[in-house]
Amino acid sequence: METPAIPIALVDDHTLFRSMMAEMLEGIPQYRVVLEASHGVEYMRAIKNGTEISVAVVDLHMPLMDGYETIAWIRANTPGTRALALTFEGSEEAQERALRAGACGFLRKDISKSVFLDALNQVAVLGHYHHPSDVRQAQALRKEHEQRRSVALSSLTDRELAFIRLVCNEHELTNDQVAERMGVHRRTVDGYRETVYRKCDVKTKAGLVVFAFKWGILP
Repeated sequence: METPAIPIALVDDHTLFRSMMAEMLEGIPQYRVVLEASHGVEYMRAIKNGTEISVAVVDLHMPLMDGYETIAWIRANTPGTRALALTFEGSEEAQERALRAGACGFLRKDISKSVFLDALNQVAVLGHYHHPSDVRQAQALRKEHEQRRSVALSSLTDRELAFIRLVCNEHELTNDQVAERMGVHRRTVDGYRETVYRKCDVKTKAGLVVFAFKWGILP
């Protein structure tokens, strides 16, 4: 029995690029392009006709309703459809934003045909795609972050870390309350503050809060 073709949607405001993708997929029996749209609003209107989509290839930068909004709408309204983000912008920020919106994969538009088809197949079959170079980059970034975190926190004692957590507490404790929680005199808290500000290279409480969040000190 012949396996049904996987229904694909192409959402991209670059008509020529979209047409080239459609033409490429038409030559592959495994896939069938059932919908083309130039922006998210057009895609939403087309979906209301009951068109079933397995994978939507979505450009991130489009008029009226961009790819991030479109992907978020797909996740919220048609969870059976998996979105594959496609863009000329390959920044880490763009990738993280697309994945937060609900994308199952992220690709730059300058990738090869084989990489694109591999990503499309993985999203359709496995439900997700991560390019090997992205995985290696993420691992390298995590390792670098851990190394920098270790250096940043190496000079802080356990008591100083406890002080930071209390000062940056969401309840905005006063110095007297911090002293009470730590079981020390108010003047000792002033000493902690001076030492911690110097070690963390900050000048204000706001700067200390940023430091605490950046290096994962807060629970």
